[in-house]
Amino acid sequence: MVPFIKMRMIIIYFNNKINKIVKMRIIYIFVLLLFQSAAFPICEKAVDSSKIVIAGGSLTEIVYFLEEEEKISGVDVTSNYPSETKNLPSIGYVRALSTEGILSLKPSLILGEDDMGPPLVIDQLKLTGLDLRIIDEVPTANGILDKIECISSILHGVNEEKNNQIELVKGDIKNLNKIASLNKENGIKVMLILNMQGTSPVVAGSGTSGDGFIKMTGAENAATSFEGWKPINSESIISYNPDYIIITKRGMSSFPDIESLANTTALKFTQAAQNGNIISEDGMAMLGFGVRTISTALKFAEIFDK
Repeated sequence: MVPFIKMRMIIIYFNNKINKIVKMRIIYIFVLLLFQSAAFPICEKAVDSSKIVIAGGSLTEIVYFLEEEEKISGVDVTSNYPSETKNLPSIGYVRALSTEGILSLKPSLILGEDDMGPPLVIDQLKLTGLDLRIIDEVPTANGILDKIECISSILHGVNEEKNNQIELVKGDIKNLNKIASLNKENGIKVMLILNMQGTSPVVAGSGTSGDGFIKMTGAENAATSFEGWKPINSESIISYNPDYIIITKRGMSSFPDIESLANTTALKFTQAAQNGNIISEDGMAMLGFGVRTISTALKFAEIFDK
């Protein structure tokens, strides 16, 4: 009889524990949903933008473009442009942030790219009631413009002076689209290399930021037979046979110059190498999808149009 009573007491104990855990989770979810329902509309003017913490290099670049950099209290490690950002407190990598690190800077406004994370940190920040704005990322020229206009609205509301700055971006986009439409007719194939794994280039497949950048110029991505960034072998390089090859400056770090890169890899068999059409460019300027991406895409669109 005694063992039966003990077993019953154990069952009751664990049943109470489980019920308590379930109740706590329900309360947590309810509170989280409550804060989410009261969340700030993404592009509505912030009540207080005096102390901004930014998670995402493109957003930092845009805040500088809007000449509001004196409000920045901290940035993530992808925020490396302009060079002055290295003097700002760091909150870590955009996808691996800590709640404590962000809160220690006492922000009045948090701006984040849509890959900001991890999700638990996002949930915890929402529970604090802080003004958190996660900005959508669309890898197109108009997507960048939407992002600029959204951040301008968050910081200023309707502001004629800032609108004039944005008009300059719209002018660049108009020129870009005009040249890109010509490039589409010419069927120019481009391969974009992020970095090198030995003599194998890691190339932008479909659905990548590199793919989006190439499309902005009106050219075709030569490597659309796979998704994501992947290293490719010599046979693939030869079969893709791009007219132009773009490689990031980081990808060039193991080679003294473009000629050396071409001569020591299978890239030398491509039309791009044989015609001297391998070009190195800053990776974030192309793939960050901030203000610089538009001017960089315009530069390459003009090169492809020659």
